[in-house]
Amino acid sequence: MAEPFSVAVTVRGYETDVQGHLNQSVYLQYAEHARWSLLQAAGISQTELIGKGVGPVALETTIRYKRELRAGDEVEVTCDFHWGEGKSFRIEQTIRKTDGTVSAEISAVGGLLDLKERRLVADPREYFRALATDPRLFGL
Repeated sequence: MAEPFSVAVTVRGYETDVQGHLNQSVYLQYAEHARWSLLQAAGISQTELIGKGVGPVALETTIRYKRELRAGDEVEVTCDFHWGEGKSFRIEQTIRKTDGTVSAEISAVGGLLDLKERRLVADPREYFRALATDPRLFGL
């Protein structure tokens, strides 16, 4: 199996809290950044999604904090899609320091919303496969 897609991020000082470690809400921003970066790398733009009348939605997110991050730490944020047969899919993500230390694990359930009907599309995998120039990044 191929390595999951990943992006590099450097923790910025203004993202830290009074204890000097990365604010808990920023972990979600890093995860979101990696997901949108994967879409872009696969050849799917936000404009294109909207043009097709769909948009990705988060249905559930769980963060498991392992080790703190501090300003200046360099991390890799992975993004790995897991497809089932229904309207939703799982995304597994890891935030790892360059020395290999896992700082957080993020598990999310997502879907693809029909923007007109305001309902999840029946098979999001097929939408991503059809729109992507490189569907392998989605594990397709």
